Amino acid sequence: MRGGGPVCAGPFVDVRVALSAEARGQLLDGICEEAVYLLKGTMCLMAVFNVLRKMNPLRQIETAELLINANNVSVSYAAAILAGTPQAQLAAIARMGRELSRLQEAIASVQDSYGRDRLHLTVVKGYLRKLITNDRVAHYLEQYQSDIFIEFLKIAEMTTTLPSQAA
Repeated sequence: MRGGGPVCAGPFVDVRVALSAEARGQLLDGICEEAVYLLKGTMCLMAVFNVLRKMNPLRQIETAELLINANNVSVSYAAAILAGTPQAQLAAIARMGRELSRLQEAIASVQDSYGRDRLHLTVVKGYLRKLITNDRVAHYLEQYQSDIFIEFLKIAEMTTTLPSQAA
C-alpha cells in the first residue's frame, strides 16, 4: 500500500508496521502530543499525520477528535477537514506569523541603532574634516600615509551613507 500501512505512532501506541525509531520520530514531528494521545489505539495511515502536520496544534486536536468521533480515521476525511480549516489555523500561517514577528523585532533593533550610528558617523566625519584641513596633518598623511589620507578625504566628503552603486 502506498504511503505506508496502518500505524499508530507514539510512545504509548502500538506500532502496526515495522518502523525504525527514527522513522517513528519523524512521523510525529510537527504533531502535538495531545493529538497523538487522542489517536492512540486507532488504525490510521501515515498520510493522516502528513495532513495533521499542515494544521496548528489546536486544529490538530480538533481534527483528531472529529476523526475519532466519526469513527473515520482516514486520509480523505482528514483532508476534507483540512480543506475546511480557516487560514488562521494552518501551520504555515502560524509559522509565517512567528517569522514576521522576528523580522519586525530585528527591524526595530536596526532602527534603534541607526540613529546612534548616524550620530557617530557625523561626529567622525566632522573630526576627519578638521584633521585634513590642518595643513601640517594633511601634509604628513599625504606624504607618509597616502592611502589613509585618501580614505579620510572620501569620508569627509560623504554626502550619503548609501553605497556608491545604490546612491
